[in-house]
Amino acid sequence: MNILIKKFYYGDIPDGASENEKPNTHKLSETSWPLWEVFMRSKQGLDHKHAGSLHAADAQMAIENARDVYTRRQEGISIWVVESKYIHASNPDDSEMFYEPSEDKVYRHPTFYDLPDEVKHM
Repeated sequence: MNILIKKFYYGDIPDGASENEKPNTHKLSETSWPLWEVFMRSKQGLDHKHAGSLHAADAQMAIENARDVYTRRQEGISIWVVESKYIHASNPDDSEMFYEPSEDKVYRHPTFYDLPDEVKHM
């Protein structure tokens, strides 16, 4: 009785490739793992900052891989992962349309207020 056992390596995507094909040499296709963006917070109270990107099968794997890749020296206390296809950004060519209208609203910029000397870090 012959039993055919195919070896899978961590990170392989089972796609029905032939037995003779080397691991991780298949072409990227629609069965590829999605790309995730990783955001980390280094200390309590600070903002999350973009740390990088990685491929993972699901959110849990993305968090675990992000922990292994981006917090090797205990740099972070919180990790966020977002599938890249859900991130939408403004076009840099449209920056004039997005940001210029606020220049005519001087009341948004407290440059004409006199602050007492006791008030610092404002």
